[in-house]
Amino acid sequence: MLGAGSRLNGDSIFRWLVTTAGIGVLLLLGGIILVMISGGMKAFETFGPSFFTTSIWNPVTQHFGALAPVFGTIVTSLIGLVVAVPLAFGAAFWLTQMAPARISFAVGMAVQLLAAVPSIIFGMWGFFVIVPLIARYVQPTLHHWFGHVPVVDALVAGAPFGTGLMTGGLILAVMIMPFVTAVMCDVFTSIPAVLKESGFGLGATRWEVMRNVILPWSRSAVVGSVVLGMGRAMGETMAVTFVIGNANKIGWSLFAPGNTIASLIALEFPESPAGSVKLSALMALGAILMAMSFVALAISRVLLGVSGKKEGR
Repeated sequence: MLGAGSRLNGDSIFRWLVTTAGIGVLLLLGGIILVMISGGMKAFETFGPSFFTTSIWNPVTQHFGALAPVFGTIVTSLIGLVVAVPLAFGAAFWLTQMAPARISFAVGMAVQLLAAVPSIIFGMWGFFVIVPLIARYVQPTLHHWFGHVPVVDALVAGAPFGTGLMTGGLILAVMIMPFVTAVMCDVFTSIPAVLKESGFGLGATRWEVMRNVILPWSRSAVVGSVVLGMGRAMGETMAVTFVIGNANKIGWSLFAPGNTIASLIALEFPESPAGSVKLSALMALGAILMAMSFVALAISRVLLGVSGKKEGR
């Protein structure tokens, strides 16, 4: 048997290890933030507030602005979330609550395998499959139906090239859906069976049990899965680069070519000399991308807190 001194010594070592790990993570995150901010300081000082409000990206004249890639990042991420989250929630609910065990196991394994596919494969698939479909069928059909509707006509305008913000958003939806589905499946599986059985015992339907039992119990984890998917969408690089068109401009059309922060950094970074304003602008874009991720996380936490207070009342 171990003595009291050995137990105290082991507890002290364990406490020291976990404390070191926690502090190390904070130091690593802080170091990344400092590198991004210090690297982008030259661009911030050169262009000032106009760096955030200008969409011009011209390496020849050394004039750079972050508005176009920030706009493209937000739009494509929102499109990806709007498409992926409902599908992921429906798939997770069906797999955990309705599907037979064998089918649920097989489909669940397929979803996990889909999450392991490299992003460049999604980009190639999107370029050879989704881009032609958008160019030949989707955009011409939408333009035919809504081309004369005020406001909506601007969203479907433009030449049918197939590459653009909508295509990038759809590729992101396919990429983040397996991650969100896997997290939601784990959460729904961990719900105590007595809670669901109590709802069914009171005569509730599947929809009522899902709305009044499953969602309130798993609200935090569901929002966390959505934020995880959003982070993956905002930081995705190669898959989006294949299909977004890589044009540093802002347009109302969802089918117009655009760019994202991650895609622009990947394309321009190899051609940026050390110490140049261009390299500093790319570092500044990296800092902005991190800030956007932090803001999205903060908003999710606020929404969780507000909804929790309402339910507490």
